[in-house]
Amino acid sequence: MRDRSTRVPVRDALRTAAHRIDAATPAGRDRAVDALRALAILGVVLGHWLVTALVADGGVLRTASPLHFMPRLAPISWVFQTLAVFFLVGGRTATGSLASARARGITYGRWLRSRVARLFGPVAAVVVLWTVAACCLLLGGADAGTVHTLVKLALSPLWFLLVFVVLTAATPLLTRLNPLWPLAVVLHVDLIRFGLGGPSWLGWTNLAAGWLVPYTLGAAWTRGELEGRRAGWVLLAGGAAATAGLVVWAGYPASMVGVPGAAVSNLDPPTLAAVTFGLAQCGLALVLREPLRRALRRPLAWAAVAVVNLSAMTIFLWHQTALMATTATGLLAGRLPGLHTVPDGPSWVAARLVWLPVFALALAVCRSAFRIHEQGPRRPRGRRSRVVAVHRSGRARVEAADRA
Repeated sequence: MRDRSTRVPVRDALRTAAHRIDAATPAGRDRAVDALRALAILGVVLGHWLVTALVADGGVLRTASPLHFMPRLAPISWVFQTLAVFFLVGGRTATGSLASARARGITYGRWLRSRVARLFGPVAAVVVLWTVAACCLLLGGADAGTVHTLVKLALSPLWFLLVFVVLTAATPLLTRLNPLWPLAVVLHVDLIRFGLGGPSWLGWTNLAAGWLVPYTLGAAWTRGELEGRRAGWVLLAGGAAATAGLVVWAGYPASMVGVPGAAVSNLDPPTLAAVTFGLAQCGLALVLREPLRRALRRPLAWAAVAVVNLSAMTIFLWHQTALMATTATGLLAGRLPGLHTVPDGPSWVAARLVWLPVFALALAVCRSAFRIHEQGPRRPRGRRSRVVAVHRSGRARVEAADRA
């Protein structure tokens, strides 16, 4: 009876908080944008946790991927490689925010500083911690290869943020750029390097051009050019058909993430297949806008999305650290299935699924420890929730919706 009586007040408190967040949200806010951002972040996190393995060989840790040993699992990457959706939402919110800033007389420089400053704190925290950790590990006699593996894995999300910042800075030039232009660049780059034997370094041109495609689609969304459902279905069908053709007939990898040991990676740098796959993802995101808007009329659902968005960068930057912290702690108990073993069979997949809640718990600890670098100091007791404050603030109505 006591357990049931304690659950009721907790449930009531959650509902009360959810209704406060719902009531504080401006009526004109497009909740589907926030939902798509949250889904993109969670997709990346779950994808990394499922396809990244740290194999313990004696005193050395090395990375491995179940996609290398079980290529039939490639469809997992189709579900959880959601970066195109993130760039779609980024283009949508950045162009909308810039237009709003101009209307209020805010200069481009001030606007850009405001957006970049929100990234600096979370990024600085993860860089400083891993710099100190790497030095301590090396001074403690840890294997240099293991330290390199860990640091590379922990800081790998930063490449995405660098591209995102560059595109954000170029937003005034991109507000009316047709997505077909960067798509044409990706097509010709791949034609030269794969079809004509051109230099492999040319592929890095696609690092900007490839993600420009969904970013400029987001700008088109801001201009109202993608409001109808037809645009979403065309992108979904066309992108899926093009990707299937490139994989089946042009020899592109089926996996939409990098696989250790593979001759070609669709993501490092982005290939034409990754970009067409991103078009399909963006189309699906556009198709889902109305269902998401209806679902998020429920206060509890909206509150969950708002909380994820408030910690989006912290979750993104620290999820690999949560994975590695769990792996390192688990070594104290020996080589554990799904955590330290080679990802070469269904038993590993089953064991890894069991570890996902543990990773989530470790990430919750990281979020609690480092959220201050994204959200600012904790509120004094008696003041309203930070989530509610963000939605009530006039400034936040412009800036929080495009939280990167």
